[in-house]
Amino acid sequence: MLEILQAWAFTDWETPFVAIANGQIVGMASIMKTDYYPLPEIYPWISSIFVAEDYRGYRISEKLIDFANKYATECGFTRTYIPSEHVGLYEKFGYQYLKDITNYGNGTDRLYIKELK
Repeated sequence: MLEILQAWAFTDWETPFVAIANGQIVGMASIMKTDYYPLPEIYPWISSIFVAEDYRGYRISEKLIDFANKYATECGFTRTYIPSEHVGLYEKFGYQYLKDITNYGNGTDRLYIKELK
């Protein structure tokens, strides 16, 4: 993701989102056509979700995901996907487990889907 940000290699509707507190970036998420998975038929991905440790517990990741989903709806999408190895986190945000997926490093992750309204 750092390489994409440095080169600003986003296309079409792809973009990062950041959360700022006290003039500092404290969280981020992105919406992408592809992620770390050989699944070109699946998109848009909400990816690179991160919140600085000192700011966890304030629902920042939920707000970033909600914002990304609103943006996805404005772009005409009816669902979004989040890959993760975590169980129980994204379900709180309305995502449902879809299936296990294999990443480019041959690791297995869980794929979550959310139908947008």
